[in-house]
Amino acid sequence: MSSPANGRLKFLGAASLSTAFNLVLISVLIEQLQWDGNIANLVAVEVSLLFGFLAYRLLVWSGGNWQIQDVLLKQIPLYHISHGAALLGRILLIFPLLNYWGVHYGVNTLAGAIFGGILNYLVSDRILPELRRSHFHYPEALAPSLVASGPRAERPDSLPPVDLLSIVIPAYNEEGSISPTVHKLSQRLEEADLNYEILVVNDNSRDRTEQILQQLHQENPRVRYINNYYPNGFGFAVRCGVENFQGDAVIVYMGDSSDSPDNIIDYYEQLQAGYECVFGSRFIQGSKIVDYPTHKLLINRLANWFVKVLFGLDYNDTTNAFKAYRKEVIQGISPLLSHHFNLTVEMPLKAIVRGYSYTIVPITWHNRKAGVSKLKIKEMGSRYLFIVLSIFLEQKLSGGDYHRSRNPIAQSPISSHKSSN
Repeated sequence: MSSPANGRLKFLGAASLSTAFNLVLISVLIEQLQWDGNIANLVAVEVSLLFGFLAYRLLVWSGGNWQIQDVLLKQIPLYHISHGAALLGRILLIFPLLNYWGVHYGVNTLAGAIFGGILNYLVSDRILPELRRSHFHYPEALAPSLVASGPRAERPDSLPPVDLLSIVIPAYNEEGSISPTVHKLSQRLEEADLNYEILVVNDNSRDRTEQILQQLHQENPRVRYINNYYPNGFGFAVRCGVENFQGDAVIVYMGDSSDSPDNIIDYYEQLQAGYECVFGSRFIQGSKIVDYPTHKLLINRLANWFVKVLFGLDYNDTTNAFKAYRKEVIQGISPLLSHHFNLTVEMPLKAIVRGYSYTIVPITWHNRKAGVSKLKIKEMGSRYLFIVLSIFLEQKLSGGDYHRSRNPIAQSPISSHKSSN
């Protein structure tokens, strides 16, 4: 939860965006399209209201339920009701009166927006008693719809403890990163006195990655490696890893040291608490991001917002690979289809849609210090969309055939083959 001051700044920012949009729209309707002033005001008010809803919903009230049906049939109507008095005051009093006095439509619109904001604040925050107990910048009429209600399954009570924790690391040409990554990770796991294995999947590297992995295995028998027997690709490498880990749960970890070893301990604790999946988020309170490229951050936020809205999730970092799954989940979401980085979306979405329990924890992410990122955004867009839509169709059209409650395979022990070097 943000502080009151930070919330007020976001509230004012959303209000400013809505007012600016209203001013631009009314100018276009009157100056460019030559509409009558009153009709232009009516249309501009309604369209700007919908724009304002999205602005407040994204900037101020970003949590909660994003299911399309709920947004259209519940949240937007409630938003209209909460602004009803303000809209009536603007349409029936402010606009006609200032128009009669010959006031410029821009000043008219601005005055109406200010009047509406004040009236809405007085009505919703000062009169309604339940809102006196919260900050004014939190959702007024939207409150019933903003309780987090994504399809998060209940946490089972009878899951066995995780005795052996596996860490799968895909590595392609990571000679500059893989050794410090593994050393830092193994040191942290031993400090926490965890029983672990680190399984690095050498994705047919062309540099010295395999030789370094051989040396790491000699130094620490808990570090194993396997050469990817699939074609090259991040998704293939992770699939190879989750077919060969030996633990009771597996965590997918990046070989470029972007993930924090401390968060492994957080994941482990949540697995021991009974969750079947643990998903990290870089975009919630308590998380930390260092040197995220701006263009990638923008694309990341748009992609995750799309997934969040489409599935009605309370999770905002689906595309991040760093996640934990019990071995039963890996069995239940198999076979995996993705060849590339779209696997990062396929695994958590399948787990969610098929009914496995999960929790969300804040994590720390650092941009890589060595090597080159293997993610090519231009090449991945259609592949991400394919996986997202295929799982969405499974959710809507399969009749629950793949849900754990109706799928015996999803509840059976994992039967993956094991091999090591």
